[in-house]
Amino acid sequence: MKLSEWLDEKEAEGLDVSQIVLPPDMSYDEDPDETIYFKENKPCGILCEGKHPFSTVERFGHWFYSRGQDKKAGIHSSGMEWRLFTKNKDLALKTAKEHIE
Repeated sequence: MKLSEWLDEKEAEGLDVSQIVLPPDMSYDEDPDETIYFKENKPCGILCEGKHPFSTVERFGHWFYSRGQDKKAGIHSSGMEWRLFTKNKDLALKTAKEHIE
């Protein structure tokens, strides 16, 4: 089952899917149809392998998956991860940009 179909099913069941956690097998089985936005805050250079805040928006069918780690978490730290599923492309982009700028 495709991610967009699964989200449609959950939405039809009356669930708020905006913050839903994907089943582990589903989050790795499907590549997005396209990546619309990606930005990473990596001031220490391209060779650094530490964790860095980022924001991305990916499209799965008619759903947009906006996710990342908030810039406020700081360089090389963990935590402050966020996610949003929406059918509204503008909302997905606005949310991603707010978390990284």
